[in-house]
Amino acid sequence: MKTAKIILDGKEYEFPVIEGTEGEKAIDISNLRSQTGYITLDEGYANSGATLSEITFLDGEKGILRYRGYPIEELAEKSTFMEVAYLLIYGELPTEREFQDFRQSIFHHTMIHEDLKRLYDHFPKDSHPMAILASMINTLSGYYVDSMNPLKRDQQEVSIRRLLAKTPTIAAYSHKKSIGHPMVYPDNKRSYIGNFLRMMFSVPAEDYEIDPVVEKAIDLLLILHADHEQNCSTSTVRLVGSSQANLYASIASGVNALWGPLHGGANQAVIEMLEHIYEDGGNTAKFVEMAKDKTSGFRLMGFGHRVYKNFDPRAKIIKRATDEVLAKMGINDPLLEIAQKLEEVALNDEYFKERNLYPNVDFYSGIIYRAVGIPTNMFTVMFALGRMPGWIAQWREMINNPKTRIGRPRQIYTGANQRSFVERSKRG
Repeated sequence: MKTAKIILDGKEYEFPVIEGTEGEKAIDISNLRSQTGYITLDEGYANSGATLSEITFLDGEKGILRYRGYPIEELAEKSTFMEVAYLLIYGELPTEREFQDFRQSIFHHTMIHEDLKRLYDHFPKDSHPMAILASMINTLSGYYVDSMNPLKRDQQEVSIRRLLAKTPTIAAYSHKKSIGHPMVYPDNKRSYIGNFLRMMFSVPAEDYEIDPVVEKAIDLLLILHADHEQNCSTSTVRLVGSSQANLYASIASGVNALWGPLHGGANQAVIEMLEHIYEDGGNTAKFVEMAKDKTSGFRLMGFGHRVYKNFDPRAKIIKRATDEVLAKMGINDPLLEIAQKLEEVALNDEYFKERNLYPNVDFYSGIIYRAVGIPTNMFTVMFALGRMPGWIAQWREMINNPKTRIGRPRQIYTGANQRSFVERSKRG
C-alpha cells in the first residue's frame, strides 16, 4: 500500500493512500489528530473527501459525469428519469419487471394526507415554494411514524417510495397555493412527469393536454440534475443523516441547502439577471464589459462552475434541448434573445474562454423552464424534484454503511483567550 509522509516537529508520520476505481487518490488522515495532535484546515471542504461512494463519478477537468458508471450523455439520450432514479438508488438499471414494480409502488403513494394538504392554508400567499417544499417534506415525519426507523430496510424502502411519489404532489401544490388555484389530485394513469405537469397547470374549468415536447424536456432536465457527487445539499443530507435522522428530515435539510443562490437557486438568479439586463435596455455588450470589470460588482450568473474546469457535460446536452424546445414551441421572448446573445459571447470571447466561463446547466435550465411556463420561483423546486433520487441514494448508501460515523467537523479556534468575568456594575 502506498503511504504519504508528514513531518511535524521533527517526527515523521505515515498515512495510507486510498485510490478510487477511476484513479482518484486521497491521503487517509483519519488518525491524524490521534497520532499528531494536529487537524487539517480546508475551508469549504474543497480538498477534503468525506466519504467513499459508489454512486456518481465526476471529473471536472475532463468534463465527465457518470451515474453508477453510465455516462450522463447515454442516460440523457436513452433513459428516463424514473429509470435513472432506480439506477441511482439501487445501483443497477432495472429489468422490465423491476421497473414496473418500482413504478407501480411509487404511484401507489402519490396522494398526500388530507390533513397535510390543509397545512398549505396556513402559509402566506407569497411564501416561496422552496419554504413550503422543505416544510412539507419534513412534516411527512409526523404522518408516517410506521416507517421512521432508518436502520430497518423495510421501513427505508417504504419511506423511499413515499418520498419519490409525494414530492411532485407537494411541489405542484406549492405552486397552486402561490397563485390561488385549487389543488389537483394526482392521476396515476399518467407518467411521473405528466402527472406533475397536470397537477401544476390544469384547472377544473378546462381540459388539459400535456405537450410531449414539454414532458420530454422536463424529463431530460430532471435526469441531468439527479445527482452530482458531494455538493452542498448532498453533503448536508449525509451529515444530517449520519445522526440517524429519518429520511424525511434528512432530505428536508438538503432542500434548504439547495435553496441558496450559489447552489440550486442559481437558475432563478439567471432569469433575474436577464430581467435586469432587459429592464436596463437590453444592451448585453454593456453587461459583458461590466462582468469583466472586477470593480463593477456585477456578475454574470450561469457561467462557470465550482467543479468543472471544462464545459459542463450537462450543459452541452441541455443546450441542444434548449434549441429544440424553443424551435418547436416557436417561443419569442426578449429574455431568451438576451440569453442567446450572452451565450454567443461566452463561447467566443477570449476572456471567458481563458477562464473556462462557459454557460453551465443553470444557465440553460432557467431558459427551458421559462419557455415551458414554469414560474421563476419554482425553478429551484424543479431542481429539488430532479435531485431527489440522488439525495435518497446518497442517504441510503450512508445509512446502510456499517462504517458510517456521525459527522463532526473540527475547527481552529481564533477567538479570545481565557478571560475573567467582571460584574456588570464594574464594567467601564
